[in-house]
Amino acid sequence: MYKSLIRPVLFRFDPEKIHYFTFSTIRFLNRIPGMPSLLKSMYEVNDPKLEREVFGLKFKNPVGLAAGLDKDAKLYKELGNLGFGFIEIGTLTPKPQDGNPKKRLFRLREDSGLINRMGFNNGGVAAAVERLKKNPAGKGHVLIGGNIGKNKVTPNEDAVSDYEICFDALYDYVDYFVVNVSSPNTPNLRELQDKEPLTQLLQTLQDKNQTKPVQKPILLKIAPDLTDSQLLDIIDIVKTTKIAGVIATNTTISREGLISENQKEMGGLSGKPLTKRSTEVIRFLSEKSNKAFPIIGVGGIHSADDAIEKLEAGASLVQLYTGFIYEGPGLIKAINKRLLAKK
Repeated sequence: MYKSLIRPVLFRFDPEKIHYFTFSTIRFLNRIPGMPSLLKSMYEVNDPKLEREVFGLKFKNPVGLAAGLDKDAKLYKELGNLGFGFIEIGTLTPKPQDGNPKKRLFRLREDSGLINRMGFNNGGVAAAVERLKKNPAGKGHVLIGGNIGKNKVTPNEDAVSDYEICFDALYDYVDYFVVNVSSPNTPNLRELQDKEPLTQLLQTLQDKNQTKPVQKPILLKIAPDLTDSQLLDIIDIVKTTKIAGVIATNTTISREGLISENQKEMGGLSGKPLTKRSTEVIRFLSEKSNKAFPIIGVGGIHSADDAIEKLEAGASLVQLYTGFIYEGPGLIKAINKRLLAKK
């Protein structure tokens, strides 16, 4: 029903405007008595065989929502009713920021993709924390990840402090952290992926983590555009800093093979054009590290087969973003059903 009736209507409108409309609709539906239970019955697949224990956390199923959709932690409870095993909020920054000028989100229909140059638009970490206080980590029915970044106006030499601010603010309210240095939409951000600054950033957060009574898993989200040499550096950095794992991958700046009219727009590309490359990165990291750390696979998952391929390549969990927009919540159920069928 989603692909044949709902999506054609939604895709007639501006992508960013329809995002907010869809959020409002999901929130409204979940306020109708009995609707949350109905949505769960439609999309949830509850089976102990789907449970995964990864970096010390128990996930009720391995299919999560990637960061970017619920940037400000405004809808994580309602989205959790659609069958996700975990929800990642953010990217959050210390101070609120508007992001890049509109128009900044583009559909590539013929390629089943999206290009965004949002630029970490969010209301700031403090506002998100107030919402998360209503569902502290460990007390909700779905695990919450906190994706953190730096403000656009913060120079790279001061970036560590931005990540520390977000870490401290979110610590009591998320189950795991994701360090985002791989978005192409904040000027010079990807320079933080270089070995020296990245090691310093992650080690600082790990040192802070060690002072807490309970350590929270810290993951690194990387770009699909890294070379093999850079990916080997990532493996060394994970080993050195002892962070919990890697999310592979963020959006790409590549435009290879696109046919849609919006293909020349600036920003990060996600969706089906990323399927192959993100899987290659997962397989490379898994094989070259000898499966030394967990990987969350994300990028171009539009079918159960896509998800299975990433899991077989070495991912422990998967996340949806563009595939969720193109395929609808039925994709979550389809992946979990396929996983059960393989048991």
